[in-house]
Amino acid sequence: MCLRRMGMVPARPGDVKRVALPLLMAGIFAATFCAAGAVAAATQRVEKQFNVSGRPVVVIHNVANGRIEVKSWKNAHQIDIVGTQPSNKIGFEIEQVGDRVDVNANILDTAAQALELEANLQLTVPEETELQLKTETGLIYVEQVAGDMKLESYGGDVHLKEVSGYVIVKTTGGSLICTQCAGKLDFSSISGNAQLLQPQLSNVNIMTTTGNILFDGAFIRTGLYSMRSGKGLVEVRFSSNDSFDLQAQTSTGTVDNQAADFLKPDNHGVKHLASRLTHGFIGTVGAGLAKVELSSYSGTIRIMRRD
Repeated sequence: MCLRRMGMVPARPGDVKRVALPLLMAGIFAATFCAAGAVAAATQRVEKQFNVSGRPVVVIHNVANGRIEVKSWKNAHQIDIVGTQPSNKIGFEIEQVGDRVDVNANILDTAAQALELEANLQLTVPEETELQLKTETGLIYVEQVAGDMKLESYGGDVHLKEVSGYVIVKTTGGSLICTQCAGKLDFSSISGNAQLLQPQLSNVNIMTTTGNILFDGAFIRTGLYSMRSGKGLVEVRFSSNDSFDLQAQTSTGTVDNQAADFLKPDNHGVKHLASRLTHGFIGTVGAGLAKVELSSYSGTIRIMRRD
């Protein structure tokens, strides 16, 4: 009654819904916009350029989660570094000492949540650069860099493409994918896998406790190759042009020799496996110029010809 006297009409239930719904949607939009703005405002970005000469060295220690990506360019006198993190809980310390550049990502707030402890680094370096990279769980990716490298990750994977030099990779649970790599490779892991695709490596030493190993490529003449797994699969694929002596042995695992027609008796004096507690096979492909040793304590060893 009072409403009618004042010129107002009581709202019907349907009218309330029609009014409340736009207000609710406006509120949700405003809250989403503010949250996105807060995230964008919190995102930190650091960019640095360093002039170098000769063969520079880059050392990175990332205690946070995140990706480290290193690619080369034709500029032999400059290193570019871009670091990003979604919060202010991580701080970058970047300094240059001569031709060495040190990058550290440190935790500034020990009470921060796991999602806030992420730091990503993207580097562009001269083609000939030495690397020492260490991270916790993020991916390490290196492409077209020639130089000695030591790469360490606790739980993250390591992907290498067209790199060369003496490469050392250590992980706890992370896996390695090495595509068209050249030089020498030393990989050790507890549960990580290792894949070597189209390699041009003259020296390979791989050891994983429970992971699998795949070597799919050419054996360099006079090259030395040792691939060992405690429980995993060790698989080698070779071509008809390869030349190597082969020794494969396992204690309680199995041997899957799919290349028996291409293996001939070893003509360099090795006739029997070193231990009576193991079984496997010994043979030669071609002139036996490279040396290949495969072992798995309880896993499977598989050798096959690719073509």
